[in-house]
Amino acid sequence: MKVLVTGATGFLGGHLCSKLEKLNYEVYKSNTSQANLSKIENLYIFNDIKFDYIFHLAAATKAGDYCLTHQGDQWQDNQLLNTNMLIYWKDYQPQAKIICMGTSCSYPFDLPMKEENYLVGLPGKDLYTYAMTKRMLLTGLMAFEKQYDLKWLCFIPSTLYGPGFKEHDNHFIFDLIRKIYNGKHYDKEVELWGDGYQRRELIYVDDAIEAMLNLMNEENEIFNLGSSRDLPIRHYADEISSQIGYDSEKIIYNIEKYVGVRKRKLEVDKVQKLSLNYCKTSLEEGLRKTINFYHNNYGVK
Repeated sequence: MKVLVTGATGFLGGHLCSKLEKLNYEVYKSNTSQANLSKIENLYIFNDIKFDYIFHLAAATKAGDYCLTHQGDQWQDNQLLNTNMLIYWKDYQPQAKIICMGTSCSYPFDLPMKEENYLVGLPGKDLYTYAMTKRMLLTGLMAFEKQYDLKWLCFIPSTLYGPGFKEHDNHFIFDLIRKIYNGKHYDKEVELWGDGYQRRELIYVDDAIEAMLNLMNEENEIFNLGSSRDLPIRHYADEISSQIGYDSEKIIYNIEKYVGVRKRKLEVDKVQKLSLNYCKTSLEEGLRKTINFYHNNYGVK
């Protein structure tokens, strides 16, 4: 099996490529330095290869308030890379099934986060631009299916976590680990944004990948990937503090800073019915592996 992975050096991309290679897939990679999606011509190096699957994971975004302060960049960069990828798929790799990633922020906040509501209503205003580019990605998949009979899947994950993240990745769970670790080992003040009662959902990266691979034979469907368990930021902070050995009572919660949405939890009945042993990694185990990775790679020397 021949597979192209875009965003191959990102967090999810790195884990996915490793898994596919262990399963003896022939993996080709696109990233910012190799076959950059900013120009469709960069993908022509793969024209002599007929892929069985394309995993389109590339996205231009950052955690925190980036989506508020770079709305133009968000729209331009994501529309460009998504459009180039879909056109290349249609024109040069129509035999391949393309597997794309959506985002939970595309869901409207006043409806259950079920797959049938992904394109209903409007996303929240804070992440509106990025959310709409992901909705347009799904719209493109469905349009090419209808006109050209192409095959696709779209997965909408909650926040992915696990080992292998970049040192300065600011997604909330990695940010918590870094700050609390530094509080413990370097006596730094631990300040978290918001009151700590905003709720977030995690899924361990290997569990998400296992579900994706188990569902590769499905066609023209979207699937949520989440743990179906959203917890307050304070819960995650307390668990990380306990594992690291830091007094969580020292944490300062700054309510003047950007908080984001108060609550976000995906409904995962659809994937649970089709993917066996779905989401089997406990939060405690997943955090332990993630914290150990941080300690071994970026921690005290």
